[in-house]
Amino acid sequence: MTADKKASSKAERAKGAVKENVGRAVGNERMTAEGRAERAKGDMREAGEKAKDAFKR
Repeated sequence: MTADKKASSKAERAKGAVKENVGRAVGNERMTAEGRAERAKGDMREAGEKAKDAFKR
């Protein structure tokens, strides 16, 4: 996994987690759902990159 993509996926996961928590705090279900989706997207991107790395070896 390249450092750039790894940082990007971690940033997306962190952004999603923050958005989800803020949404919960203010009672905004839409923001909570968007945060959950962003975090899941970052998780999937990271898993895909790890799978690529595993096949390169």
